[in-house]
Amino acid sequence: MRAVQASFVCSALLPKDFPQDKRPEFAFVGRSNVGKSSLLNTLLHRKELARTSGKPGKTQTINFFDVDGECYFVDLPGYGYARVSKAVKEEWGRRMTDYLRDREALRMVALLVDARHEPSDSDLNMLEILEQSEKPTLIVATKFDKVKRSLRQKHIKIVREGLGLDTDALVIPFSSVTAEGVREIWEVIRDIKDGK
Repeated sequence: MRAVQASFVCSALLPKDFPQDKRPEFAFVGRSNVGKSSLLNTLLHRKELARTSGKPGKTQTINFFDVDGECYFVDLPGYGYARVSKAVKEEWGRRMTDYLRDREALRMVALLVDARHEPSDSDLNMLEILEQSEKPTLIVATKFDKVKRSLRQKHIKIVREGLGLDTDALVIPFSSVTAEGVREIWEVIRDIKDGK
């Protein structure tokens, strides 16, 4: 499955405002500024479908994108150090957790972590939420073009160990600059969508 057409559908925080047609949904979550919007734009071959920003906290709602009329990609608010009030952070956290836990159409969550750094406590907390919600989770190590070639295996190992994953757990290195990882991410999405 390669996206031919993709379009923004809606921004929402409440389930009543989410798409109601029960098409499969694939959500993307990660720390503020980890590169979620860049990853979505790269996967969908679009420059600014998902808005990117150098400022953490740009995505403040749950954003749904129609992909080929077959499924939705869902961009979730970033967690971590976004410069927003504590009340807003708590609201995001509640809405996001409700979505991840209760959304029947949700087929998979891609958890994005910055390949250059050890996973944060926030990353571990999110992984715990995903494990509790029993949703299939794909780990994507972003900004991989910024990791020296000689250190790449070491950084993947740091991500695996930092998240407490098995040594053979799938971690896909990704770069929006070189498009590394695009094919592998699409393969996982296609297999889950097709029920493999």
